[in-house]
Amino acid sequence: MDNKTTKNHLDTVIRKARVHFYKPIQIAEILYRDRTKKDIDLGDLETYRTPSRKWRDAISLRFIGRISTSSARYQDDLFNANATPPAVLVELGKINRNSKGAVEAYIYTALRDRLSQMSSGLSAVLQADSNSFELRSFIDSFTRNPGLSRSVDKIFEIVVYALFSTLLEVLDVKIGVQINNINDTILSEFSDFTEKVLGLSEDTPEIYQAAKVYRVGVTNAADRGLDMWANFGVAIQIKHISLTPTTVEDISSAISADRIIIVCKESEKDVLVSVLNQFGSSSRIQSVITEDELNVWYEKALRGQSSKLIGDKILQKLANEIKVEFPSTNPEFAIFF
Repeated sequence: MDNKTTKNHLDTVIRKARVHFYKPIQIAEILYRDRTKKDIDLGDLETYRTPSRKWRDAISLRFIGRISTSSARYQDDLFNANATPPAVLVELGKINRNSKGAVEAYIYTALRDRLSQMSSGLSAVLQADSNSFELRSFIDSFTRNPGLSRSVDKIFEIVVYALFSTLLEVLDVKIGVQINNINDTILSEFSDFTEKVLGLSEDTPEIYQAAKVYRVGVTNAADRGLDMWANFGVAIQIKHISLTPTTVEDISSAISADRIIIVCKESEKDVLVSVLNQFGSSSRIQSVITEDELNVWYEKALRGQSSKLIGDKILQKLANEIKVEFPSTNPEFAIFF
């Protein structure tokens, strides 16, 4: 295998990596182990398949702030023939040893660039105000950037969360739980159930709390499940990728909620509605919200009549969620590099 082919395999993994860069980091740490410890055989996958996850996690936790939670099978895709199988790692190892770590440096340079790109995305929010922030331009900046385009779905999710959670908070929406069948015998007999499960009792037959939405959290690229859920009974699926009949069917079948809200691109709405009707799932869909509608709502929130109450809150939530979801450059990484 020549050097060009070897490099192409590595570049493919780097190009396809999401912003957390788990797979490229794992390659770098395998090569580092081979160069410094010399206790693995790059031609024998079993000498580093499982241990290399720990080597990667040590770096990821230090600079990314989290570790991969994907299935072992998904993580092992790194060693498939179209990625970096042992034969490719053997060649990378030769180059890396002869150059005293140049391949490791190449990978971590790519990580540094990716972190810098994410820092720029965060800065765009932190430096913006209600008058200057443009939602469509913000989303497009991720779509256009090859290093960030694979993470645009998460950015879209954060954009939705920031708007929904802010409006629920500003509108001071409350939801309630109450016992309609005030049966003294049942309440007495199952008082421990009503108190522990519902927070209700004979003296407190109803309670009210703020309506909220919650992000499910970081998920891997293959996840088809829930993106957000609300404590008022709505499940929310957010898709900025192209929808197919299979994707739409998965959206409906993977969520057990009776009411589902789907947020998608304007161009996907007709496909979505058509397939849902075809599979008889439309009755579970409460509404379909398009990116165009989100843009209109953001315009109202940032520059409408109530912008003084809403605008800054949305931008702050947007920045906070980006900080939590995505890593960015820090002084410690510069020292490590």
